[in-house]
Amino acid sequence: MQKLDRIYIDGQWVAPSGDQVIDVINPATEEACAQLTLGSTADVDAAVKAARKAFASFSKTSREERLTLLGKVIAGYKARLGDFAAVITTEIGAPKWLAEGRHSGSALGHLMTAAKTLESYEFEEQRGGTHISKEPIGVCGFITPWNWPMNQIGCKLAPALATGCTVVWKPSEVSPLSAYILMEVLHEAGVPAGVVNMVHGDGPTVGAAISAHEGIDMVSFTGSTRAGVMVAQAAAPTVKRVTQELGGKSANIIMDDLDDEGFAKAVSGGMKSMAMNSGQNCNAPSRMLVPAHRMEAAIEAAANAANGVQIVDPTSEATSSNSMAMGTVVSKVQYDRIQSLIEKGINEGATLAAGGLGRPEHLNLGYYVRPTVFGNVNNDMTIAREEIFGPVLCILPYEDEDDAVSIANDTVYGLSGYISSGDPDSVQRVAGKIRTGMIHVNGVLGDLNAPFGGYKRSGNGREWGPEGFEDYLEIKAVMGVDWS
Repeated sequence: MQKLDRIYIDGQWVAPSGDQVIDVINPATEEACAQLTLGSTADVDAAVKAARKAFASFSKTSREERLTLLGKVIAGYKARLGDFAAVITTEIGAPKWLAEGRHSGSALGHLMTAAKTLESYEFEEQRGGTHISKEPIGVCGFITPWNWPMNQIGCKLAPALATGCTVVWKPSEVSPLSAYILMEVLHEAGVPAGVVNMVHGDGPTVGAAISAHEGIDMVSFTGSTRAGVMVAQAAAPTVKRVTQELGGKSANIIMDDLDDEGFAKAVSGGMKSMAMNSGQNCNAPSRMLVPAHRMEAAIEAAANAANGVQIVDPTSEATSSNSMAMGTVVSKVQYDRIQSLIEKGINEGATLAAGGLGRPEHLNLGYYVRPTVFGNVNNDMTIAREEIFGPVLCILPYEDEDDAVSIANDTVYGLSGYISSGDPDSVQRVAGKIRTGMIHVNGVLGDLNAPFGGYKRSGNGREWGPEGFEDYLEIKAVMGVDWS
């Protein structure tokens, strides 16, 4: 069994000061695949000290120097793509095709996008008699989740390195294997000592210490809204910048202008999106809104799609070429929460059209969840209000366009939204009324050059693309000069 008994501080692998050891569980076997030694607040202090020391020089590096460094990191990351995919399958239960095709390369995409953005990003401008510059904010504390482990650190680390910031990072203790490999890549690429530091630990200890630390200038957190509130509260006394990418309960509006074939295709695609990564996606289109008179057609199409999802051992060679292949959810805690919410959906009177409680019939081991469809859901039901974070689709009826918009906005979240329609005017009209940070039209996926983030309790700040640089920069105005 692999022993993860080192953290990374000031350019070196060192032993944590604490001695608490936890098992890392493979969710497909329900057995330990590694043992992780957790860090402590003292380790956070040491990491912050190293990051502050490194910031003095790294913040003054040139654009060209940072581009060169990013290029080395990118090359090193490419060489380890297979290693990333293998451990992500082990630690979170992502099927092989998804770990190889989406998970492992996600950070690489952010690194490459940041390098391209850095080539032409304007850090200075002359505005009349005032010179305005954007300077690196300082030491950044990163707290990242398990559901897309490399994506979530990639979209934070890439702009931090590009803008000249230094980093103290706590990866999720649920998915530490991929974090180890990333730190190996950064070390081998020659990232200067102290620029990126990694401290394993739990949220109440290491996460809280990062959030509250006086030596950290900004915190970027991805996770649940509940935990995000705690991060913000811990950070408040030091008035540090806090950016958050939190929960979601995104509406997927299927418009009535679609013909029967287009309607069925949109519904089926929406259900398949819920099976992606076993539904463990903050921007999942979990509330499907359909015209009330087409509810039965929607239920049928969604149920057919759900029943067509392959539930596979994550290490199998199953692919998504013909039907979606889905692995496990990440843990027993996650499995039990999803089961509880499925049970609430049944008890509150929603129509269970596919899936339901328990594992798929052919499996008796592993945290496998049946792809589940509920029809005739109303927006007051628990399954329509709470983020389930599993492969569970809720189908809600609407009467007209205004009703659809009202239902879509009737949530504390505002991360993403989805619209399927053949009428560009309807898409523009509806998209303008939905209170979310992103809208996906007719099944289009995310764009690494577009800002990622949400309204309301889905967080604040933006990641990805040029906007992803902004939270890592402070703005300085020098008045009475012309340095153009």
